[in-house]
Amino acid sequence: MDRQWIEGLPAWLQILATLTLAIAAALALHWAMALLLRRAVARTATRTDNFLLDRFVRPARWVLIVLALSFVQPLLPLAGRAEAAWARLSGLLLPGLVGWLAVALLGAIHDVVQDRADISVADNLMARRRRTRATILYRIGLFLVLLVTFCMMLMSIPSVRSIGVTLIASAGLAGLAVGAAAQPALKNLIAGIQMAFTEPIRIDDVVIMDGEWGRIEEIRLTFVVVKLWDERRLIVPVSKFLENSFQNWTRETAQLLGTVLWYLDPAADIARLRAKLAEIVQANRRWDGRFFNMQVTDMRPDAIEVRALVTAADASTAFDLRCDVREALLAYIAREMPEALPRRRQEIGGSAGGPA
Repeated sequence: MDRQWIEGLPAWLQILATLTLAIAAALALHWAMALLLRRAVARTATRTDNFLLDRFVRPARWVLIVLALSFVQPLLPLAGRAEAAWARLSGLLLPGLVGWLAVALLGAIHDVVQDRADISVADNLMARRRRTRATILYRIGLFLVLLVTFCMMLMSIPSVRSIGVTLIASAGLAGLAVGAAAQPALKNLIAGIQMAFTEPIRIDDVVIMDGEWGRIEEIRLTFVVVKLWDERRLIVPVSKFLENSFQNWTRETAQLLGTVLWYLDPAADIARLRAKLAEIVQANRRWDGRFFNMQVTDMRPDAIEVRALVTAADASTAFDLRCDVREALLAYIAREMPEALPRRRQEIGGSAGGPA
């Protein structure tokens, strides 16, 4: 860069003008490159390059600014403390930008996997498996990248580096103390890594945990968010899914077998009810066409237990189908077969004419 036109200015003004020009040039170059890349990406059918561009456009801006400042640094009239401060700042910025680029790369890969794993389809087992594994591994990778970046930034400071060498000698007892204090967090962290490969749960799985019915909404590094049926959120430590028993209704497939119970009079015409059940189920759009039946499964002194089994494509559909079948058959019984409703019976002793 030609500095003849600013040689007559004060030193601080020369520094300000040089830095301003360098930053402006970097921003202009970034704008032009981003514009060209967006036009090129718009012509492609795949969305992978869109995710890469969206993730890298911001860190690339700062990388160009740092490169421009490094290029003009020899032209700046720096000396003494100013030069030392510049070197210290560069030592902090370089690992920070490298870490930012690594985070952007992880985010782009995660976005691509999320985009290709569509969980809105009916048979979404493989998609949920990919999303779950990608989410857990992304959070683990993000944690490791941030940890390494932070350590590299600290190691660029001589005073911190010398303190770290001194502390290594006494790190044994400190490590034991920290390990004991951080045992719950480390336990959940290790459980999160284990969950990424054993897959006891996946994103969008239907589970029953602590007596609550809900879906796996989010899997973090140390905890899982379960969205309950009434819009509440249940926060569960990751280790609990590995140590305690829970129900997973969609472990292998989303299809479910739903149960509907009625308590009716022992004299109820089951064959007639079975025929009506077939009519109700076959007319319901929530039934997946696999199976249904009706059986008397228990008998009590004043009622019999009648159970119907119906199949549906997923848990939420099965719940709605059960409600539909229960309501429809109850309406039919009340309208056409009131004699099937339970009645209280009283034992009558003696003759019909009463005591003599």
